[in-house]
Amino acid sequence: MPQLVPRLLSTALVLAPFTAMLPQASQPGCGDAARLLVQPERPRQGTLFRLRAVGLPDSATLDGAVAGEPLHFSPDGTGALQALAPAPIDATSPLRIVVVCTAAGRTDTLRASPVLASGDYPLEKLRVAPRFSAPPDSALAARMRRESALAAAVSAAAHDTPRLWELPFQAPRPSRITSRFGRGREFNGTVTSRHMGTDYAGAVGAPIRAANRGVVRLVDSFFLGGNVVYVDHGEGLVTAYLHLSEHAVAVGDTVRRGETIGRVGATGRVTGPHLHWITRYGGVTVDPASVLDLTAAADDR
Repeated sequence: MPQLVPRLLSTALVLAPFTAMLPQASQPGCGDAARLLVQPERPRQGTLFRLRAVGLPDSATLDGAVAGEPLHFSPDGTGALQALAPAPIDATSPLRIVVVCTAAGRTDTLRASPVLASGDYPLEKLRVAPRFSAPPDSALAARMRRESALAAAVSAAAHDTPRLWELPFQAPRPSRITSRFGRGREFNGTVTSRHMGTDYAGAVGAPIRAANRGVVRLVDSFFLGGNVVYVDHGEGLVTAYLHLSEHAVAVGDTVRRGETIGRVGATGRVTGPHLHWITRYGGVTVDPASVLDLTAAADDR
């Protein structure tokens, strides 16, 4: 009997490390079923599109970016998570999308590389005397840089604002469109600018309405844009209203969808009264028509 004790102890010592080496039950991560869907399948350059992550476990959280801009995922009511995303007007194809999925302590990487549809934006070719395409003097250039920085700061900060809107975006004017997004101007063989907004006709004093609920972040007078209002709608979305004859809001105001925020004017560098409307996702300016169309879809949320 005394001889059995050492033998049992020896067996226990052998089993202990062997048991520790047994594989533990695997924790469910995002898994092979998780994938990214791009809608539409071929986003057009210069537009906003939808990104959906499907096949996710209930505990999954997502963190990703497109064109250097953070993505904001939320449930879409079908068990998937969705986010709006920008395709810059000058983006190369395919567009690289990387999203990190975390679930139960495990991380997986989801990728998508949609082929972009060409923007095919019209190009207006002009030949002018060199003096008319000369750069601005140093003082004016410095002012324009300061104003551009103010607008860029609003766009960057919009990623830190929670989503403030539920209804689809609406056009700020019911009038006809006089100039659409994306048109380029080529001076003496060089593309020098693009029309990065949509122009709406209007007489001086006609009302301009907020495209959606948001917080007014910037009210100012710019050299190019004249009297401007910038509204932060949250989750990266910003709308801007340029060339106003007067402002009807102040910085910090929360505006409702359809609320009058200013009136049509001809301030800034313009040839006549109209509204120039800009839509941005973070620092990426996109076609306002794509924002209207995408947010009007029934499955937006």
